[in-house]
Amino acid sequence: MSSNDAYSSFLDQANQDTGASKSSASAKAATTKSVDTEVPAGLLSVEHYYTSEADEPFEPVSLQWDGRNMPSEKEFAKLIGHGAEVTTMTTKEFDPREQYKEVLQAVGNAGEGKSSIFRVGHGKTRVEYYVVGLDKGKGRVVGMKAKAVES
Repeated sequence: MSSNDAYSSFLDQANQDTGASKSSASAKAATTKSVDTEVPAGLLSVEHYYTSEADEPFEPVSLQWDGRNMPSEKEFAKLIGHGAEVTTMTTKEFDPREQYKEVLQAVGNAGEGKSSIFRVGHGKTRVEYYVVGLDKGKGRVVGMKAKAVES
């Protein structure tokens, strides 16, 4: 009977919250701007997850943009308030298995039919993927983003 008590005590101690994970997780959180203007209704209804080691949901993006064309990598980094690595990707690179068709279609409908994909690096293993299109009529970049962990 004391063997069970000792094991139970061991499990209780092992499962206690040390508080260490809270501070390290918040220190590594990716923070970029994704909404500063009205989000198109069609993007609010998309419920899709990006498959990675984290399986995070896609979230709406709607940012004011006065440009006539999609922003460049540097312009996009400035738009989202990110000072490091931003690269563009093709649809095939982003979605080789064609599992994000719903996201791509919703972005195409919210914008003007064409979408761009930006990969935003946050250190060695954390990234955000922005699938965005241009809404010239309302002066904004609209779309979806998802966080990913890639090791």
